[in-house]
Amino acid sequence: MIPGTPIRAVLIWLGLSLAITSPLAIAAMSPLLQWRNSTYIAAGFAGIIALALLLLQPLLARGLLPGLSGRQGKHVHHWLGGFLVVAVVLHVAGLWLTSAPDVVDALLFQSPTPFSPWGVIAMWAVLISAMIAALRGSLRLGPRTWRLVHTLLAMIIVIGSVVHAVLIEGTMGQISKVILCTLVILATAKAMLDLRIWTLFQRKENNRERG
Repeated sequence: MIPGTPIRAVLIWLGLSLAITSPLAIAAMSPLLQWRNSTYIAAGFAGIIALALLLLQPLLARGLLPGLSGRQGKHVHHWLGGFLVVAVVLHVAGLWLTSAPDVVDALLFQSPTPFSPWGVIAMWAVLISAMIAALRGSLRLGPRTWRLVHTLLAMIIVIGSVVHAVLIEGTMGQISKVILCTLVILATAKAMLDLRIWTLFQRKENNRERG
């Protein structure tokens, strides 16, 4: 341990590392990989990484990670948002290369698998969120409007991604997957409570009444 490092900070980072690496390690040892090609495997791991990033994003945004608070945490949050987009694109692209008809059915909400529409909704929310973040200056979004829009999209991303992951019976271990998804929900809920998202709706309603 580094001298002067608080035990609480070490435990937080250790817990996060276990929560993120455990599903990846279990998936890497899954016997289901024996019947899959490298493209499909890469797509699957991109999806797991995307889910793991959803655990870090709200914690970074609210400055809850030791050593990454304030502006530094928001800066890392910004860059991990870009990595999240890349992971999602790689996930979908890999599945497209493996079975394009299945991806088309999913995108058109015609897939018979119950997890597909949730994944598609989360994907579009990720892409829209990234696009709005990139064009925030051009769109002239005020801090309050940006926070409201970004928060709502984050909620859609988390709900869609968690349901998508839970419904899939794949390479991720069931217990580690449930733990990771639960942590993602708890981290997002904590960020929402700190943000007091309901006050943003109240302010919007008050402004509408005054107008």
